[in-house]
Amino acid sequence: MIKIIKKHPVFSICLFTGIMLLPNLDVIHVSIMEARNFITAREMVQDGNWLLTTMNGEARYEKPPLPTWLTAISGMIFGLKSVFGLRLPAILLVMLLAGSIFKISMLLIKDTTQSLQNAFIALTSFYIIGITIEGPWDIFAHGFMCFAIFQLFLLFEKDESYWKHVLWAGCFIGFSFLSKGPVSLYALMLPFLLAYGFTYKFKHVKAKLFSYISVIVLALIVGGWWYLYVRFQDPITFNAITVNETSNWSSYNVRPFYYYWSFFTQSGLWTIPAFISLLYPYLKSRVTYLKAYQFSLLWTLLAVVLLSIIPEKKSRYLMPVLIPLAINIGFYINYLIRRFKTMTDKRETFPVYFNFGLIACIGLAFPVIAYVFLKDNISGHWFLYGLASLVLLTIGVLIIYYLKRKNMTLVFRQTVLFFAGVILTVLPLSEGLTSDSYNPISNLKTEVENEGLNLYSANYIAPEMLWYYGGKIPSISSLDGLDKLPKEPEFGLLTNELLKGNTLKELQQVYNIEKITTYNLNRVSEDSKQYSDRLLNVYYVFERK
Repeated sequence: MIKIIKKHPVFSICLFTGIMLLPNLDVIHVSIMEARNFITAREMVQDGNWLLTTMNGEARYEKPPLPTWLTAISGMIFGLKSVFGLRLPAILLVMLLAGSIFKISMLLIKDTTQSLQNAFIALTSFYIIGITIEGPWDIFAHGFMCFAIFQLFLLFEKDESYWKHVLWAGCFIGFSFLSKGPVSLYALMLPFLLAYGFTYKFKHVKAKLFSYISVIVLALIVGGWWYLYVRFQDPITFNAITVNETSNWSSYNVRPFYYYWSFFTQSGLWTIPAFISLLYPYLKSRVTYLKAYQFSLLWTLLAVVLLSIIPEKKSRYLMPVLIPLAINIGFYINYLIRRFKTMTDKRETFPVYFNFGLIACIGLAFPVIAYVFLKDNISGHWFLYGLASLVLLTIGVLIIYYLKRKNMTLVFRQTVLFFAGVILTVLPLSEGLTSDSYNPISNLKTEVENEGLNLYSANYIAPEMLWYYGGKIPSISSLDGLDKLPKEPEFGLLTNELLKGNTLKELQQVYNIEKITTYNLNRVSEDSKQYSDRLLNVYYVFERK
């Protein structure tokens, strides 16, 4: 098996990703960012808004359209209600990202085994996978850019036959720009260029100057045409959105400069190895490929510094840092694989035993922990509970066994399998945690159509509510004036606030108002910190007297 993986590394990376992520791709409920993107994709197909993109019928130019195009095409194939189909393109970009990390690693160290380890570290880093749900368009921007970096690396290193790399790099930089604007260019490409310049130096700059200019021109054409199109087709809306988005960089979610200093924790299972991999004085005499290690370390740190300069900060913005960090962690893991059996210094061995021992203990304790959380809802999930317990318990025992034998190669492999085991067997159990108060809106569209009603919204409607509803809901600007209400004798109203007080009294002078139900997309109980009133909407039927 190992020989086959080494012989077909990129295929193996893609196969592992598919096996890990595809079976439960539709288990996690749609997030707010996904809902916005999926609605835009749905309206592309249903309304033909492929260039002047919309959400609930209103202009949505904040996000460039390439990921939405790919999602819409997948939706046309699998169905616009298929969460699996709509999420599939993001998983393909995870494969591209991991494959590119492998290829970049091969250029750095020319070692298939360690390069594969780097790719698998990336695939099992918490936020690289988590970002596909929380902010799915990020994986498109960084996946395309990572492949472009691989092509640029080849362009920098080759002395001839490099024009195909110019084309690939220019196109994929453009694809990244057409996915999330300049975000990945700043957070991933710029620190790469700086780190490469400091570590490897740019060679034959004059001879390749035309090639570099060609990359820039091609990237601008591929990545910029849509912005120009929208700018000329709908200039007022485009300018308003641009001003608002630009102001957010300095006024929205402002955090201190040091906010990202715990960035290594975003790697999840690899948190302690990630931290140790950043300790240059410790590792510089222990790594096999010092220059490559210096490069990955500098790339990682420069990415953090550049992101820290921007006032607006969110945890998910750190995701591109995990790409060079995965390569950096690989140097430390490789050192452990080579030398752990002969280590005697407890200052070196303790972090290893603690990190991987903790993972093993989680596996051993999972049957008890899962039962405590699921005991009231486990009746319909006994098989999944048993399977997850068996898988994680077995992997936990194997990690301890191989740790005791100091076989770090197999400890590493079991850790990768542990992450995959959680995704495959534990995620489906989340359905058992759904609160009894959960009341989805997915049938309302059919109900109002059968009753011949038009549905309107007032105040705030969460994107998730719009997504699960399955169509557009026109908005009423205010309920404080009868002249602003629809003219139909009977209509439906969805609002995030109960009608009460003077507003209700005024409306009842003209309408018979019946409260039908409260839709609640919270899957957690009301006493949970994750419970949000944003996901509540009250449905009324208005009938003119």
